[in-house]
Amino acid sequence: MEEVEVVVAHSERATLRVGDVFLKIDADQTRIDVEVEAMALAPIPTPEVLWRKPPVLALAAVGGTALGRLGEPSAASPAAWAAAGAAVRMLHDAPLPPWPGHSIDEIAAHLDAECEWLVASGVLPADLVTRNRRLAETALRPWAPVFTHGDLQVDHVFVAGDEITGVIDWSEASQGDELFDLAILTLGHKERLGDVVAGYGTDVDRELIHAWWSLRCLTNVRWLAEHGYGSPDEFPEVAVLRSQL
Repeated sequence: MEEVEVVVAHSERATLRVGDVFLKIDADQTRIDVEVEAMALAPIPTPEVLWRKPPVLALAAVGGTALGRLGEPSAASPAAWAAAGAAVRMLHDAPLPPWPGHSIDEIAAHLDAECEWLVASGVLPADLVTRNRRLAETALRPWAPVFTHGDLQVDHVFVAGDEITGVIDWSEASQGDELFDLAILTLGHKERLGDVVAGYGTDVDRELIHAWWSLRCLTNVRWLAEHGYGSPDEFPEVAVLRSQL
């Protein structure tokens, strides 16, 4: 008998694995709608949709193993990281999806609110927040929108050897800044940024990628703390914020 593995579970969504099938249960059907359509539009390997019966989406497992984990060293080869960069470039070169994504003003307002909470609650030292916030704000400039995954965490990219076998979790896909995807992929793995950029095929502004690292971490700490992911002092995101100084 197959066992049920709880992959993710919190008040907004849950993902269960039963053998080679993933069951995603989401309170917000819009996220599921986006995920299904984005996977159909993306020109790179994605999970196969087996069936859908709201609020449940059933997906086939992709082969291979995750490129890495945030907060842990990656065992993947430089070529595998370069292949991830090449896959991201294919996605960014694809026609834009119909969803516009968050505006710069919306992102800035979110950053403001999260930084204020981090300082007021005493979760992080004020100087750590302030210095990372200054860096993060440099990412908020006009950009030419591309088809972005929107949550391209390193453990959402699967490889077998040096080949990409699949990219999962597309519910945040939209039009956005290409550097955001590259930043999320390399978050906590700055030593791999050169490999990813080599695979991506064009030079990028690495300082802006650093800025997106700060912005991503500043805006994630409260969510992680409120959804039971432990003490903020132990979050890899907080380690990244400290490493930025």
